[in-house]
Amino acid sequence: MRDFKKVWQVATVYVGTVVGAGFATGKEIVEFFSQFGLLGLFEIIVAGYLFIYFGNKMMLSSVQSKSNDYFEYNQWLFGKLFGRFLNLLFFIMLLGVTAVMLAGSGEVIFEQFHTQKWIGMIFTSTLAIIVMLWGINGLSIVNMFVVPSMISFNIILVIMAVRNGFELDKLLFIPYHDHLWIAIVMPFAYVAFNLSLSQAVFLPLAREIKNPEILQKGAVLGGVLLTLILLLSHVSLSVFRDAQSFTIPTATVMKWVAPFLHDFYLMIIFGEIFTTIIGNAFGLEQQITQKLKWHSVYIYFFLFVACFAIAQFEYAPLLSFLYPLFGYLSILFLGILLFKKIN
Repeated sequence: MRDFKKVWQVATVYVGTVVGAGFATGKEIVEFFSQFGLLGLFEIIVAGYLFIYFGNKMMLSSVQSKSNDYFEYNQWLFGKLFGRFLNLLFFIMLLGVTAVMLAGSGEVIFEQFHTQKWIGMIFTSTLAIIVMLWGINGLSIVNMFVVPSMISFNIILVIMAVRNGFELDKLLFIPYHDHLWIAIVMPFAYVAFNLSLSQAVFLPLAREIKNPEILQKGAVLGGVLLTLILLLSHVSLSVFRDAQSFTIPTATVMKWVAPFLHDFYLMIIFGEIFTTIIGNAFGLEQQITQKLKWHSVYIYFFLFVACFAIAQFEYAPLLSFLYPLFGYLSILFLGILLFKKIN
């Protein structure tokens, strides 16, 4: 029973780190998968396998490398010279993605309470700092609550969408696309992007758990859960062929098929965004602490000030531009990890 709790902890932290503003709102799923219709379904199956395989390999390599942080891990993986370049790139990516998350949290709070978006971002930043003062334990507790709630609501969303006139031909439809070949690259870019950023959380998690068998089982379970959530979200989003036009597509679907659950679902979306914000912030703080001996509160404060400045751009264009770009840049990470021998 104790081992299962640890496996579940690893799995939920894995899912919570990958799931963020784009994933939770459905914007990321539309961008990478649903815009390609039926092809998106096959993309998700490929992405699910990659999440299981490479998540498992990353967990084990985190233990084998004996790295204290992802700077050391990347130098172990890529060599000192190229590892330093990638460390700088991943640091910028983590900062950029955290800013996207923060912008997403502002959008959700605006949708719920109709307040100014900057109020929502300040609230989220403050709450994140409070939780992150508990370290990896705070991260685990939040994820163990949010991830099951997210899965439950996605199942409800699919059931309600099917009951409210879901048509199979919408799921099987392949829309016209100028560059349909991109659908082949998208699952690799998506997984590479998410896993390259997840190392900031995987390393401290692997240091705490240490048991390779538990880490393997947790990675496999986490990959299966991610695949399930992706499939559920894709099916429900297939109700709308113009899902790209919505800022928060999943909430729009819920408002249409089950308006009485809309407010609760927005709270779950906020929780999903929050798990990635604290995961990324934790990874950034761990890295900065290696260079600057500041108290964690000051580091988190300056991190969120920087993210707040970046997040002044509109959430949807920010995500549509940064996520695919970071995904393509991260494919090399998967390639190197694929050929790295792990005991």
